[in-house]
Amino acid sequence: MEYVILAVVIAVIAIGAVTGLVVSGRRRKELPPKSAPATLARPTPSEPQVGEEAAPPRAEPVQTVEEVQLPAAQAPEATVEEAAQAPALDVPEPTAGRLVRLRSRLSRSQNSLGKGLLTLLSRERLDEDTWEEIEETLLVADVGVAPTQELVERLRTRVKVLGTRTPAELRALLHEELVALIGTDADRSLKTAKHADGRPAVLLVVGVNGVGKTTTSGKLGRVLVADGRTVVLGAADTFRAAAADQLQTWGERVGARTVRGPEGGDPASVAFDAVKEGIAEGADTVLIDTAGRLHTKTGLMDELGKVKRVVEKHGPVDEVLLVLDATTGQNGLVQARVFAEVVDITGIVLTKLDGTAKGGIVVAVQRELGVPVKLIGLGEGADDLAPFEPAAFVDALIGD
Repeated sequence: MEYVILAVVIAVIAIGAVTGLVVSGRRRKELPPKSAPATLARPTPSEPQVGEEAAPPRAEPVQTVEEVQLPAAQAPEATVEEAAQAPALDVPEPTAGRLVRLRSRLSRSQNSLGKGLLTLLSRERLDEDTWEEIEETLLVADVGVAPTQELVERLRTRVKVLGTRTPAELRALLHEELVALIGTDADRSLKTAKHADGRPAVLLVVGVNGVGKTTTSGKLGRVLVADGRTVVLGAADTFRAAAADQLQTWGERVGARTVRGPEGGDPASVAFDAVKEGIAEGADTVLIDTAGRLHTKTGLMDELGKVKRVVEKHGPVDEVLLVLDATTGQNGLVQARVFAEVVDITGIVLTKLDGTAKGGIVVAVQRELGVPVKLIGLGEGADDLAPFEPAAFVDALIGD
């Protein structure tokens, strides 16, 4: 009996084990296969099919060479950034008629001369005391002794012949005599055109410290650009730390290249390199700003002569412009004499003429040097440097 029970138990256990195995197998078949991680998935390239399984060919659009659109060319990022950062160039005022536009500025400072002369000449009786006052007015305005005596004598003669003097007649008379005193025969043009052999015109700007020489050089660069010249600036004032930076700033505003050297370097070397660069670039004009010289310092004046000699290795200097401060009066004449002994001055630039009533310095300095005033400065604005025109200048002296 015991054997029968044992056999039944073994049979039950065996049936249970077989049943468990069958159920486990079915569950494994029902579970979906494990997929590979998403990061390892790779698209399986389709293999080419043949026969009935082959897909029909797809019609691809065909384009001619003319129809193909090429990608648009893009400028390098650096170039785009540079263009965005580059400042817009100034457009200088045309020089023609610039003095006429600045007439009111000049007349405000010169009224004491012109109006004073007209008032004296309009007196009913022109006695010796009146003529002495006229003479004193001219001398105070720095016309100079000889030119003053010459003008007074001519006025005496013409007023006597004129007889009755109306205000309009006196104004016309004074205008005519002042223009004649200043002179209309002198060549006041600047030689800034390129030479026939392709060499640029060379201009030296000289003067003592404090007359506005570097500023005048920058403004003169604008005048040349306004007249259609291509300009190279030479910063030969190597002794004043800010001079080269100042000149370069002026040049950048109008697109003129500036050649400069190390601080304290040889000015003659910088001037030579500036002309060399102007020749290489095919520029019309090379404008060289020299160091401010004290006319009492022999060594510095000798160095200015050296600058001119070194530059002339490229060819003759076309213009040597002496910058004078109109407010210094007779002291400016002393400076002019010394500079004229060192370099051949071809023209004068009178600055700060709007800030003085001594407009007679125009006459005096021309008589002293025998060279014409070619430019005058009438303010601190960028375009306040004007070509000198005797008739327009006298108009401003006399006023309306």
